[in-house]
Amino acid sequence: MRDNLNDLTAFVMVAREGSFTRAAAQLRVSQSALSQTIRGLEERLGLRLLTRTTRRVSPTDAGERLLATIGPRLDGIAEDLAALSDMRDKPAGTVRITASEHAASSLLLPRLAGLLPAYPDIKVEINTDYRMIDIVEARYDAGVRLGEHLQKDMIAVPIGPEVRMAVVGAPAYFARHPVPDKPQDLTHHDCINVRLPTHGGLLPWDFKKGARELVVRVEGQLTLNGFPQVVDAAVAGMGLAFVLESLVRAQLACGQLQRVLVDWCEPFPGYHLYYPSRRQSSPAFAIVANALRNGPGVR
Repeated sequence: MRDNLNDLTAFVMVAREGSFTRAAAQLRVSQSALSQTIRGLEERLGLRLLTRTTRRVSPTDAGERLLATIGPRLDGIAEDLAALSDMRDKPAGTVRITASEHAASSLLLPRLAGLLPAYPDIKVEINTDYRMIDIVEARYDAGVRLGEHLQKDMIAVPIGPEVRMAVVGAPAYFARHPVPDKPQDLTHHDCINVRLPTHGGLLPWDFKKGARELVVRVEGQLTLNGFPQVVDAAVAGMGLAFVLESLVRAQLACGQLQRVLVDWCEPFPGYHLYYPSRRQSSPAFAIVANALRNGPGVR
């Protein structure tokens, strides 16, 4: 197959140049080698493709037909190869990333805002989802998740600082209920649960204080599947919420929410960019990944 392609390329060059001498110079081969290549092609096809005179080489009728058919295709291949070569200096393509809504808004978008204007041929598609998606099967280039929830057999690099969870409630809620002193007290409170899309189960409330670790299964009247809605419900006094500290920083600052059990919410690994270890990175992906790794921290 490769020999046939080389022979066809040689034929097109001779036919267009009308000269073995000029064609041989373009192809950087000897005239004798080029003549032998054309003879071999004609013998395999059983057709005469070129008419040779002392002044010029011209295609026969069969040669004209082959030139009209093959010439544009070879030109297209050459253009495609040139475009691929240009990508080394001018990265292009689409990078698909799956991330949680919080990671997308607080980390990915701020960092990409400074990157994309410099690379107009790079496109980034972000799908916000709380599920742990198989990025290989779903054809994503990468995923962004908290360090505690990474898929196995992946390269994972931190792209954000450590994070903390927070147990919060509205002043109106605490006007009706006592402030919990320890995680076990939460079993007597109306807590807002979050249902995880991956397994259909409820998000456990994990606590850690030094060497002590506790997992509390809380109860409540309200279950949601989105953290922004959980925060809204907590502000409305509908129960206690267990969310990332950064999600409620503004509400805590203005007094809409109060925080409890602070000493039981220790920092843990933050957001990581993860992708298959066997992945052959494209120039576009490498640039996006580098921007995510080296951008500012989660706000």
